[in-house]
Amino acid sequence: MEALILQVLNGLDKGSAYALIALGLTLIFGTLGVVNFAHGALFMIGAFCAVTLQRLLSLSREIVDETKTDFLGNPLKVDIPYLYDWFGADAGQSIINWSVPLAILFSIPIMVIVGFAMERGLIKHFYKRPHADQILVTFGLAIVLQEIIKYFYGANPIPTPAPPAFTGSFDFGVLLGFDPFQIVYPYWRLIYFSFAMIIIAGVFAFLQFTTFGMVVRAGMADRETVGMLGINIDKRFTIMFAIAACVAGLAGVMYTPINSPNYHMGMDFLVLSFVVVVVGGMGSLPGAVLAGFLLGILESFASMAQVIAIIPGINQIIIYLVAIIVLLTRPRGLMGRKGVMEE
Repeated sequence: MEALILQVLNGLDKGSAYALIALGLTLIFGTLGVVNFAHGALFMIGAFCAVTLQRLLSLSREIVDETKTDFLGNPLKVDIPYLYDWFGADAGQSIINWSVPLAILFSIPIMVIVGFAMERGLIKHFYKRPHADQILVTFGLAIVLQEIIKYFYGANPIPTPAPPAFTGSFDFGVLLGFDPFQIVYPYWRLIYFSFAMIIIAGVFAFLQFTTFGMVVRAGMADRETVGMLGINIDKRFTIMFAIAACVAGLAGVMYTPINSPNYHMGMDFLVLSFVVVVVGGMGSLPGAVLAGFLLGILESFASMAQVIAIIPGINQIIIYLVAIIVLLTRPRGLMGRKGVMEE
């Protein structure tokens, strides 16, 4: 029971990241009809927004501390963050410790700008081009963004810790009344799952209950008719691209304490997220979310030592095996719409 519950929690954790990235991918494909292979790079940029804010908050000045000496008795030079001068040592350190949650606010305008620039500057020129052209140009853009991050931040992972208040673990065994079992799970992974559910619910509520969202959904179904009503649907789709970029960026921001940011993390998640989108059904938002959590849980169970002992390496290919099975039985995916990518 303990192992099963832990694997479900691990699966929900992985599935949260898959679902958020796949949700943004599906928003872009469903509205603009663009297969965006640069979407993983948006996840990476969000993660490095958290790294950047942490570095900005940690900017310091060098002083000579007479109370500390080296082995020769000379006073040592120490770095004092500017936040200590402005807010005091305790408050300043607290702000630095909370850099990852604060990066949510920091990243939103950056991701909106990046999304607008990407859509207006490049992708709009490929709306009516074949999907193969879209894949090539967006994949090339992803490589360029990856190399830019590598140039400025280096090739090594950059630790970006969660606030000290959330570095511990929660005992589900006590909560569920399983006294013989210890089901301990990190706080931040639970926060990430909760955050993902809030973002997913917010996107669906926005599309379902707002006038803007209703027009976008109508445009996804019949773009020409909506345009004939005098509505600038292209402008609204551009805004949706920026929203999708924000979703991917926020997913990256909150994932930094779980997986230290590195320049290739976008590519690592890109392939998996596309598999999630295909399994869920191209253009289906509920399908992307459902497939994200389903594949996350399956991957988690496939990573158990007992399963690997029976089928070595199954944890590396389980997602692709499921994708093959689903596409053989349901070529449009679990919840795919008729006609999507069938021209």
